[in-house]
Amino acid sequence: MIQRYFVFFGIVMANLFSVYGQSLEPFSLSAVRLGGGPFYEAQQTDMEYILALDPDRLLAPYVKEAGLEPRAEAYGNWESSGLDGHIGGHYLSALALMYAATGNEALVNRLSYMVSVLAACQEANGNGYTGGIPGGREMWAEIAAGDIRASTFSLNDKWVPLYNIHKLFAGLRDAWLVAGNKEAKTVLVKLSDWVLEVTSALSDEQIQEMLVSEHGGMNEVFADVYAITGSEKYLDLARRFSHRKILDPLLHGRDELTGLHANTQIPKVIGYKRIADLEHNTDWNRASDFFWNEVVNRRSVSIGGNSVREHFHPDDDFSGMVTSRQGPETCNTYNMLRLTQMLFLSKPEGRYMDFYERAMYNHILSSQHPSGGFVYFTPMRPRHYRVYSRPGQGFWCCVGSGLENHGKYGELIYARRGNDLYVNLFVPSSLEWKEKGMVLTQETGFPDEEHTKLTLSLDRSSRFSVVVRRPGWVKEGKFEVYVNDRRYHADKTESSYIRITRKWRNGDKVVLRFPMHTTAEYLHAETTGTDQWVSFVHGPVVLGAVTDTRPACLAFMPMTAVWGTWHKEKVIPWTRPP
Repeated sequence: MIQRYFVFFGIVMANLFSVYGQSLEPFSLSAVRLGGGPFYEAQQTDMEYILALDPDRLLAPYVKEAGLEPRAEAYGNWESSGLDGHIGGHYLSALALMYAATGNEALVNRLSYMVSVLAACQEANGNGYTGGIPGGREMWAEIAAGDIRASTFSLNDKWVPLYNIHKLFAGLRDAWLVAGNKEAKTVLVKLSDWVLEVTSALSDEQIQEMLVSEHGGMNEVFADVYAITGSEKYLDLARRFSHRKILDPLLHGRDELTGLHANTQIPKVIGYKRIADLEHNTDWNRASDFFWNEVVNRRSVSIGGNSVREHFHPDDDFSGMVTSRQGPETCNTYNMLRLTQMLFLSKPEGRYMDFYERAMYNHILSSQHPSGGFVYFTPMRPRHYRVYSRPGQGFWCCVGSGLENHGKYGELIYARRGNDLYVNLFVPSSLEWKEKGMVLTQETGFPDEEHTKLTLSLDRSSRFSVVVRRPGWVKEGKFEVYVNDRRYHADKTESSYIRITRKWRNGDKVVLRFPMHTTAEYLHAETTGTDQWVSFVHGPVVLGAVTDTRPACLAFMPMTAVWGTWHKEKVIPWTRPP
């Protein structure tokens, strides 16, 4: 059964990305296996956390709202205080991703069970709807009748119900595309048709009024349903669910993000980008790239995260970063990496992968405690602490995205364009490219080592290109490539990628050497009062040090912050020098 799903996923993704018209195609997650090291350890820790959760408790809100009898009591925390069911959608995605990444049958069996119960709930509702939102059926009837009362975090007196149901849409999509669950596709399409019915009598102005409320990436999932089905009505729905208040300034190259809730906006832009790929819409694509540049280059800190207290701070005042207990939010970086992947696949430039690598190593990897649990905020305060979730107790938004994060580290290590193989990240792993009869193994201790070795196992000799990333953090002239122990001189060493074209034979080896050096990155050099704050970065890794438990004094003292990441002893420290 595993092999059947793997082949299926490759076919579906090839078709999906051919529709999107992207320059590069990712390999299916099932084609990549992680080797040893911190990413593999984080993957395994996450899998234990996923399997520790009770699917019947996650399904309870859906079963209750369908008028059926739940088999178990719903979880507490956010799962019983108005956002009921949001983790269930994330859980579908997490199961699908982790199954593809590991092949563990327990995951796909649990996924099949989850989808079957959701299908039963949909059948009981009788109109294509299924959801865990308390009183959801009555609320959606109000919406359909044109009674819309929207604010940033509520819609018709409910806690962000569109955001909530988006997680279910995304989970069903992933269950179908990643794990090949046919029933998930059926539920997904019926649920999309239900939205079409609910919004059929609403004007575009009323839809835009509704989109004032946080709604996740609803435009993206409808675009995905169009790509899956080929039915234009879903692409029309995706356009209608694109929030013009955010899109229009971006189309004109204006950054009006200050003060906005950050993670409300990023999924919208992911949707703009998805629609742009489907329609070959250069304006929406340019708007998405403009947003990425503004957030990455003007609003992010060294770990790759952004926002203070969940909101975009002024791009000329980062002082809140060193005073607030609520620094960059994990969900923000989760979504920024999704947007980065899409932009990179359309236009494979090193700047995207430099950010992707920085955020993956320093924010996402460190957002999971080595013994399990996910962090909501990563404070930039020196010597501050983090709060991690516990299975069965914490169900914040970043627990949902956290369940997904550590199952998909293999999704962008490699990519392909035609017969060419791209090596984007230096992570111990193996890639099976079945169509080419090739297995590539990457061995590295990076970032503790400054090199990586690629070994090609081929069924037959073949001429193609291996295209390797030259990271932006390597000094000019220091990046070295060796093919079978002989130095390879690239024609254009200033490029962010180096192409090695030859007839490859079984057992060929490529060694990449990339000396790292340590730099000091200012928090924000142009801002009075914060230009004294720096992080020390070695290659792409933000450095940290173990400190004692005494509180740090922040008031009236010029000081330097050293921000930490995953440590060899699996400590995630924050400190400052004396």
